[in-house]
Amino acid sequence: MTSSRFVAGLRPALFALLLATGGLLQATGAPQAKYPNYPSETPAKFVPVTDSFDYVSRDVMIPMRDGVKLHTIILIPKSIQHAGARHAGILLTRTPYDAKALTTHTMSGRLGPMLQGYDNAADIIVEDGYIRVVQDVRGKYGSEGDYVMNRPLHGPLNPTPVDDATDTWDTIDWLVKNTPESNGKVGILGISYDGFEPLMALFNPHPALKVSVPMNPMVDGWMGDDWFHHGAFRQQNLAYMYEQTASRDNSIKWWTSYHDEYDLFLHHGSAGALADAYGMRQLGFWNKLLAHPAYDSFWSDQAVDKLLAAQPLKVPVMLVHSLWDQEDIYGALAVYRAIKPKDGSGSMVKLVMGPWHHGQEIDEGSSLGAIRFGSDTAKYFREKILRPYLAQYLKDGAPKADLAPVTAYQTGSNQWQRLPRWPLACENGCATKSRALYLQANHRLGFDAPAGDAAYDEYVSDPARPVPFRARPIQPIGYGDGQSWSQWLVDDQREASGRTDVITYVSDVLTAPLTISGAPEVNLVASTSGTDSDWVVKLIDVYPDQVAEQPEMGGYQLAVAMDIFRGRYREGFIEAKPIAANRPLPYRFALPAANHVFLPGHRIMVQVQSSWFPLYDRNPQTFVPNIFLAKPADYMKATQRVYHAPTQASFVALPVVGD
Repeated sequence: MTSSRFVAGLRPALFALLLATGGLLQATGAPQAKYPNYPSETPAKFVPVTDSFDYVSRDVMIPMRDGVKLHTIILIPKSIQHAGARHAGILLTRTPYDAKALTTHTMSGRLGPMLQGYDNAADIIVEDGYIRVVQDVRGKYGSEGDYVMNRPLHGPLNPTPVDDATDTWDTIDWLVKNTPESNGKVGILGISYDGFEPLMALFNPHPALKVSVPMNPMVDGWMGDDWFHHGAFRQQNLAYMYEQTASRDNSIKWWTSYHDEYDLFLHHGSAGALADAYGMRQLGFWNKLLAHPAYDSFWSDQAVDKLLAAQPLKVPVMLVHSLWDQEDIYGALAVYRAIKPKDGSGSMVKLVMGPWHHGQEIDEGSSLGAIRFGSDTAKYFREKILRPYLAQYLKDGAPKADLAPVTAYQTGSNQWQRLPRWPLACENGCATKSRALYLQANHRLGFDAPAGDAAYDEYVSDPARPVPFRARPIQPIGYGDGQSWSQWLVDDQREASGRTDVITYVSDVLTAPLTISGAPEVNLVASTSGTDSDWVVKLIDVYPDQVAEQPEMGGYQLAVAMDIFRGRYREGFIEAKPIAANRPLPYRFALPAANHVFLPGHRIMVQVQSSWFPLYDRNPQTFVPNIFLAKPADYMKATQRVYHAPTQASFVALPVVGD
């Protein structure tokens, strides 16, 4: 309780203070006078002094044809600003990830530290003196307009007259007219979503666009990039969808009360139930996914590879692909297949394939997880491939780059190769041929077709105990300190091979090297006691039990290629159909491309399972029209059988090089 004597003692002093400050109120309650002004110590506009900087930064809003303005940062090295100079090429990146953050990695008077860490090949950009331009795409961060995820081209899915192609054209047009330091030559490059943008630039390209470098691009979100793989939904990307589309500046953050994402997703059941718990039906992109779980025209009409296949090729393109891309392992090679036939001269399309995770080509590349390459493969790419390639098209008087049509890193042997095409195909004799690697009785694996009475192996797939896609606790998707999301495709697969709901087949020890170059193709004959099922197939390189130079690699099970297939699309991706229960049926699908040597002393392994959780949503194993909306009662155990009888042979067709 407050002392009344203390309060009474305050009253005279308080009264005097109110009189002095003009704060005594009239009987009506209105103040007699205003409080005095206390000048702010922050100026109305502060102008930084940047005389010592080695670059000039311009922050501009570039108008598009519909009046919307896009926030753009232009960084110009001072070394090219002397009087009358017009000799620097422009390197443009369009991004939904905050142009300001991408160009201010750390505050510095030097351009290199400003860009390093976030930028695409900052070392090459700075050392070669390019004008660097980074722009927020329409509707994100500082740019005006409405945001649409991977905005489709003008057409049935986009009735507006603007898209990423027109925005790129308008941006380049403004840049060459308003950047006096440039030589009028523009290149565009980027990774992932930023890699989708260089592909959009190829549609009715601006005459000043001289080269495009899409790295790990988003191309077809249903077939094998970010959102689905062969119909199975990549539900851990819900957090990305939530943050990317809930606000312009990604300020609304995904939250979780779980340390292990396995527990989070299992608790909520279906991906749809989890999304509802986060209020995601407010988000336009999520509602589109809910309405289009199959590969209907919504997906096929915006698949970039299909669209480019119908366009003339006017701009040189270098496609960059990561062999262990944990996010967009489909897109670059799909575009290569679409546009390479248009390359009449043989010089317009280049392909680079490196032993990297998603985007590792701009990072350190001497290892990936536990796998060592013996040299910095990413630095080699930037210095020996990307640098001369960009210079050829963007620097005045630069020589033609001495690059093969395909530059591919061969894993296992750990060496770069100069190849005439991808994959190596028949020309003056076949460089590759398909060899069936059969699943055999007693969990054996070999090139001999199965024989004998053993018809199948079986396991029980229980949605209440889905197979983790990596060792638990499972982290969210991310690239922060302590996160290993980027390495999961090279995780040791022994974690799965010890489970009873994973069937493992192993070859004899190899006595000679076996080289594959291309996409292995799964030919699985299988049955389920349910009416729907997923099939995960992994092609694995098993290391010797002891590896002297790296003891921790003893017995390591390195996935060379693996993927998932949703059984309801066995007859076609456009329409989901129930599976006939307990009937052996063929399932055929391609695994991601590999360029690998299985060395002598190693063995080859194939694993088969029916869940890959929580990266992919669980199949209820009971057919429902839309798995997003599956109810708890729909999830049922199922007995899965994998057949290896002479007339029902299961095998993986390997693209083997040589005999």
